[in-house]
Amino acid sequence: MLSTREMQDEILRLKKENDICILAHAYQSHDILEIADYTGDSYGLSLEAAKATQKTVLMCGVRFMAETVKILSPDKKVLLSNSDAGCPMAEQLDVELLSALKAQNPDYTVVAYINTTSELKTICDVCVTSSSAVKIVKNIDNDKILFIPDCNLGAWVKEQVPEKEFKFVHGGCPTHLRMSVRDVKKAKAAHPNAKLLVHPECLSEVTKEADYIGSTTGIMDYARKSSDTEFIIGTENSILQHLQFECPDKKFYPLSKDCVCHNMKLTTLVDVYNCVKGTGGEEIILDEDVREKALKCINTMLTLG
Repeated sequence: MLSTREMQDEILRLKKENDICILAHAYQSHDILEIADYTGDSYGLSLEAAKATQKTVLMCGVRFMAETVKILSPDKKVLLSNSDAGCPMAEQLDVELLSALKAQNPDYTVVAYINTTSELKTICDVCVTSSSAVKIVKNIDNDKILFIPDCNLGAWVKEQVPEKEFKFVHGGCPTHLRMSVRDVKKAKAAHPNAKLLVHPECLSEVTKEADYIGSTTGIMDYARKSSDTEFIIGTENSILQHLQFECPDKKFYPLSKDCVCHNMKLTTLVDVYNCVKGTGGEEIILDEDVREKALKCINTMLTLG
């Protein structure tokens, strides 16, 4: 039997011995973040993986994130820590449905949130992250935007870019959709001095009440740097715990106790341990044609901002 600390030490030894770079999305548990080489948002992690010297990359996150790592690092072996860890939002659209939507709207530029499958990216015009979406949409040389798959993030972008015409597909993050304006009223009544920080994947009636709207990394940066000392966190509740460790002099409250991503919670420290031992995880293999077409969508994002 190993304690948490002993298992972490063994993971640190084995990852070095086996030349493995460990990426941990911010929604992972804190014991996993502590042994990762890089932590943060999904696209930022894939960029770090591309620069890393290790030949093998282990993604502690969900499938589309591991696919993005493979798209940017085709020569590296990419592992997903738990093969069942998917993203319901990324799987809401398939190639056939999006192809039909494109045929119905041929004069629209298709903007795909990074939270999409590699196959879906192959027929999109440009990718965006939650932190880059507004800037990139502004820079697109077309006033007609078909935004997929998250209509809440898309509606938030539309508010920032009112000069453009948007169409949405009904989709979104089930985790962020669990938070309601009723939760906002309850949390603000309980913590009247706390600033409300929310993710743009939340419902519009929730984001309208926020003091700050931004990506996971943006929320964490805001809380770290702010002179305020109390915060209501409107994103996956792991962020609450990470901020409590980083800023023990500040107080953090969940907007909703139900804001938990069950797919992110599938990965355990034991999964990571088994991966670095060579007895766990799933290697991500992408068809080269799919990888190249998906990469084009991501490269356009870089060109536009």
